Amino acid sequence: MKFFQEITLLPGVEVGLYFLWKKVFQQLHLAFVEIKDHEDHVSVGISFPGYNSEKTGLGNLIRVFSFKEEDLQQLKLEKWFSSFSEYVSISPIRSVPNSILKGYAVFKRWQGKSSIERLARRRARRKNESLEQAMAYYSDYEEERVDLPFVQAKSLSGNREFRLIIKRELKPEPYMGTFNCYGLSLGEATVPIW
Repeated sequence: MKFFQEITLLPGVEVGLYFLWKKVFQQLHLAFVEIKDHEDHVSVGISFPGYNSEKTGLGNLIRVFSFKEEDLQQLKLEKWFSSFSEYVSISPIRSVPNSILKGYAVFKRWQGKSSIERLARRRARRKNESLEQAMAYYSDYEEERVDLPFVQAKSLSGNREFRLIIKRELKPEPYMGTFNCYGLSLGEATVPIW
């Protein structure tokens, strides 16, 4: 990744940080959907410099990365956040400062077996069972719990809210790849960290 922009969240008295994360991430998702390819992949990835798995926090800064400056220009972040100007600051597009890089990281969605209801809905669809039958199948199942940072997101296709749990993996070398419509790695694609 060679270019980036920063989105700084500026919570206030009326608008708290977690509420702001939800709204900002929704707008960011909409922007990514606009530039996705035919496989629902984007060439733009994000990082969270304030990521803290111990405090399960993301901080108040998002970096949006791309190999080409044109991809960030096409994204038009200023347009997507124009109604949030009091609570969001968008930096100009800049070159990644290679001299101060600490390394690379993969930021990806973590989907553990945390929701019996989600597993049951999936089983019911796949096995052509009723939801009750699928729930009975998981009656002895223990939910897997994890303490990782998350954003409360809303699915545009399913019109339902869910926790978008974000896992960070530090890597010694950069790795090219693609990102989903949330800007998260679809495998091992890295973004620079500093």
